[in-house]
Amino acid sequence: MKTQDFWYDLPEELIAQTPLEQRDASRLLVMDRETGALEHKHFYDILDYLHPGDCLVMNDSRVLPARLLGRRLTGGAVEVLLLRDLGGKRWECLCRPGRKMQAGQQVVFGDGTLTATVREVQEDGNRVVEFHYEGIFLEILERLGKMPLPPYIKEELQDQERYQTVYSRENGSAAAPTAGLHFTKELLGKIREKGVQETFITLHVGLGTFRPVKAENIDEHHMHAELCMMRQETADILNDTKRRGGRIICVGTTSCRTLESLVNEDGTFSGKSCWTDIFIYPGYAFKAMDGLITNFHLPESTLVMLVSAFAGREHILHAYAEAVRQRYRFFSFGDAMFIG
Repeated sequence: MKTQDFWYDLPEELIAQTPLEQRDASRLLVMDRETGALEHKHFYDILDYLHPGDCLVMNDSRVLPARLLGRRLTGGAVEVLLLRDLGGKRWECLCRPGRKMQAGQQVVFGDGTLTATVREVQEDGNRVVEFHYEGIFLEILERLGKMPLPPYIKEELQDQERYQTVYSRENGSAAAPTAGLHFTKELLGKIREKGVQETFITLHVGLGTFRPVKAENIDEHHMHAELCMMRQETADILNDTKRRGGRIICVGTTSCRTLESLVNEDGTFSGKSCWTDIFIYPGYAFKAMDGLITNFHLPESTLVMLVSAFAGREHILHAYAEAVRQRYRFFSFGDAMFIG
């Protein structure tokens, strides 16, 4: 298949720049993946589409305030984006302007309680940066760092918690698992009262999630690897759900990719972790997921390809065209879909 097969036309004004005041007041496009039939609802109506015995699988990864603004000792502003913890106070980072951030360059952040030295320039252009500080790095980040919002969001985020899910707990993502942003604690309580279970996996979202597909043929694209983890408690809940005939409903493509990466050959689950570069596109046979709650994704992106694999390319492109006509809000702070 060609990358261009997953193109759709999106007016720029439909790209949501800020979150809604009430998380679960976003719109919800409900799709029957067998027929392609669509219903227009609000996210709090998700309760009507979940059944007792179903299990919601949510990614509990928490976004690091990983965008640091600093200045070089030799003068000039720089931006350092944390990508991966390498240990020993060293991180793989994306630095701008790159040409000014060569090996040996020193940077000061904020009031000087955090400084850094560029140790290495990697082949892909990323930098290995060693940080110098006293105390706990996460606490320093919470004070000095900013949320690493996607490049299509131009507005400054007023409340950093709005780029976190209400159930986030495991620090490590460079971007939010955005399908979960629609849930409130009150809505989750009502879902539990209905007899729907919830369980958690962890996939730390990398910036590769925004990397465009540049290959003409989609099977020539290679995914950026991300760390995903499943606890034995989660595996037990999923196995029990399947035994009882309940549906496994993933909240977001990260939960989907984690389950499809960690499911055993016989369709069961066990507690384990791995680095996954799974690329799901039409033709993929799903082994774990029965339903998906997701946002609207970028044209020609790997995530549009994933939802097309689950619901059919024609159904998805028709649904997206309808969402454009109905003026839905798109991408990270936008509206949601339930595909069941």
